[in-house]
Amino acid sequence: MTYFDRKLEKQLKDREIEKQVKEAGNRLLNLPSSTDDLLTLPDKVENFLAYVEQEPSKSMIAELDAPYKDEQMKEIFQLIGAAFENMPHVSTHSYNKVVSIIDTIAKVKLCLVMLDLECDALVVEMFQNFLKIIRSNYPPAVLSAMETIMNLVIDESEDISLDLLS
Repeated sequence: MTYFDRKLEKQLKDREIEKQVKEAGNRLLNLPSSTDDLLTLPDKVENFLAYVEQEPSKSMIAELDAPYKDEQMKEIFQLIGAAFENMPHVSTHSYNKVVSIIDTIAKVKLCLVMLDLECDALVVEMFQNFLKIIRSNYPPAVLSAMETIMNLVIDESEDISLDLLS
């Protein structure tokens, strides 16, 4: 296979991945009706994103930019909150997805977007869910991610509400 054949093959593959990433993003714009559906969509997105290179093309970057309006982000946060509230037992597949979501929120500081969007009630609900679901059998990494999220929110909050304090 020549250099140009490999380059053309790579471009075609990149375009297909861009198309799949865009389709997955559009599916997120039309939020799934159930927590289970929301938890399976990241599996699909994760598979597509695994093929995105360290320095993606301009067209790929355009597909990865935040395509969501504030209200859509609030709905996504509500579904994520529901996933936390119903965090399953450690041995289930859903548990691994919720842990992945918690880890991602901690790593990319997504909880700060919740503050920017003034999702105060959702932040309080998230804290309550974390405190309610924390179990001694959770791996230290899960507890650490929860702690990171809570610390970020407290550190970055201009005013800490009485609901959050309680």
